[in-house]
Amino acid sequence: MHIRPARPAEAELLTGIALRAKAYWGYGEAFMAACRDELTLDAAVIGRASASTVVAEDGGRLLGFAVLTPAPPSGELDMLFVEPDLIGRGIGRALFHHVRDEARALGLRRLTVDSDPHAEPFYLAMGATRIGSAPSGSIPGRELPLMEVELAPGA
Repeated sequence: MHIRPARPAEAELLTGIALRAKAYWGYGEAFMAACRDELTLDAAVIGRASASTVVAEDGGRLLGFAVLTPAPPSGELDMLFVEPDLIGRGIGRALFHHVRDEARALGLRRLTVDSDPHAEPFYLAMGATRIGSAPSGSIPGRELPLMEVELAPGA
């Protein structure tokens, strides 16, 4: 497995991973329909200079992806999704470490993520702490765990 920059032409494939990974947690059709726009990537998003989209790939198969949006002095992990049949095999961890290291290299002091409630234990295991909650971008009235990872001493 290696991690590389995503290609704009992969937008539809990455959207498919995001939708399958979200549905893995047992969300119903109405919930998934409400999340579709928020989980859809397009070539312009992947190609924009203001964010970094990376994929984990093995033998030509896309295993997962992550999106980092820097907003100095912080950054946001906008998305991190792994194909459902590969969850628990270290791909999410590898993507998270890659994004964390990239954020550090950019001089960012902290990284935040609006986590799905089912993913909160993963982010805690990655060293994040819960600092509050954030409104869902898709479901009115739904609150998501707001996680933060310190990247620099004194942040």
